[in-house]
Amino acid sequence: MPRTRYLVSYDIANPKRLRQVAKTCESFGSRIQYSVFECPLDDLRLANLRAALHILINHDEDQILFVSLGQESSSSPFRIESLGQPYTERSRVTII
Repeated sequence: MPRTRYLVSYDIANPKRLRQVAKTCESFGSRIQYSVFECPLDDLRLANLRAALHILINHDEDQILFVSLGQESSSSPFRIESLGQPYTERSRVTII
């Protein structure tokens, strides 16, 4: 099943919920900034991420955005530009 790249960004009002949301996002993608992740997800993993986050947040105070960046295997380049501090790509390491 093809994966789509998503930019996942959140604004969480409570520090405890913030940590839980960050930890959950870390298990699905790579952190780009403090509250922004790039996540390659197929439909099932997207549904799993949304379900996991749904139960963590206060729907009256918090917000999570999912921005589709297109297919992971797309020939169009994935480009991130920045103002201020430069963006540096972080490698993802799996420890077994």
